[in-house]
Amino acid sequence: MEKLIIQGGQRLSGEVNISGAKNAALPILAASLLTKENLLIHNLPHLHDVTTMLEVLGCLGVSISMADEMALELKSAALHSYEAPYELVKSMRASILVLAPLLAHWHTARVALPGGCAIGSRPVDMHIDGLKKMGADLTIEHGYILGKVQNRLRGCAFHFNKVTVTGTENLMLAASLAEGRTVLTNAACEPEVVDLAQCLNKMGARIRGYGTPQITIEGVEKLSGCQYSVMPDRIETGTYLTAVAASGGKVLLRHTDAFLLSIVIEKLQQAGADIQIKDDTIMLDMQHKRPAAIDIITGPYPEFPTDMQAQFIAMSSVAQGTSKIVETVFENRFMHVNEMVRMGAQIDIHDNMAIVHGKEKLHGAPVTATDLRASASLVIAALLAEGESVIDHIYHIDRGYECIEEKFSKLGASIRRLPG
Repeated sequence: MEKLIIQGGQRLSGEVNISGAKNAALPILAASLLTKENLLIHNLPHLHDVTTMLEVLGCLGVSISMADEMALELKSAALHSYEAPYELVKSMRASILVLAPLLAHWHTARVALPGGCAIGSRPVDMHIDGLKKMGADLTIEHGYILGKVQNRLRGCAFHFNKVTVTGTENLMLAASLAEGRTVLTNAACEPEVVDLAQCLNKMGARIRGYGTPQITIEGVEKLSGCQYSVMPDRIETGTYLTAVAASGGKVLLRHTDAFLLSIVIEKLQQAGADIQIKDDTIMLDMQHKRPAAIDIITGPYPEFPTDMQAQFIAMSSVAQGTSKIVETVFENRFMHVNEMVRMGAQIDIHDNMAIVHGKEKLHGAPVTATDLRASASLVIAALLAEGESVIDHIYHIDRGYECIEEKFSKLGASIRRLPG
């Protein structure tokens, strides 16, 4: 199993190009199942999760080819299967996003119940309830969701009893080809949901209200192909900003969008960062200072993203003062804390709150990644620590961060991959 070897203690400085957003790319890839015409997608990140989604689509019979400028061209003119097998779906929760397009366009589906990061309960009940309300006949047997649709799905009013990003995306995909109007309330407002809606509208869908808790979709009979460029990855952006701020360094990020992570930037400024924003760039300068302690509470967009919580705990571990980090989205997302404690961090957990007492230095240690964002936080902690750290189970990192050792190396980090 591959590992990352990191010699910490260097102040980070330099430039990084931000990749396309994984969490926007995956539902957009799934949207290729809604049309028999070509979908040309630009700015796809080279990540394990994207590869897994492409393998799922390939198993279904989607034709995938490389186009100019590193874009991917997808065409689902003639599927030969309607099954997303467990062998692929088990590693990535977002595979559930093929369920709605298969039912909406092809009227049949057999999709394995998904896997992914073990960060708490993330049931697919609302996906199933919403599709049933649209007229799909769904059952769960032997770990698979089995679905049939007579003619077309029907528009409906559906209220999410809890905000769910993939649930919102799946029902939005389904409603695009449903007969009549669908109104989704308590819908997710995340930028990745907006990106999917904009792609679907470019394909001929009629969606409005995206980016708000109420999304209205007027179903159409047919969608066409289009060209679309995936939005920048706001979590990758936030991760590099946080790592550099924690090290007291300076960084220029290119090909990103500061609007997508306003609250993260605000919290970094509270920690003492000087941040300058221009066009598609963000400049952060900590002027060789330790960050100040700050408090955060995670929540659905536009609140502080749960996917940045672990990175901020890493920064808080070397901050001046005591920080309080409250996690409200997932109930099992402090698994990285025990590994950081092995590196000398002083962190107390009380239910869904982490109390982080900042220390001047951490020390290197062997640690194990438990999920995608926890992996990123351990990389940050290792970059801050004196001495060598070895991070195991780094396949989690490759699910969500493109060329992470190359990008950190450009910032002056001593980081290398050890083959398994």
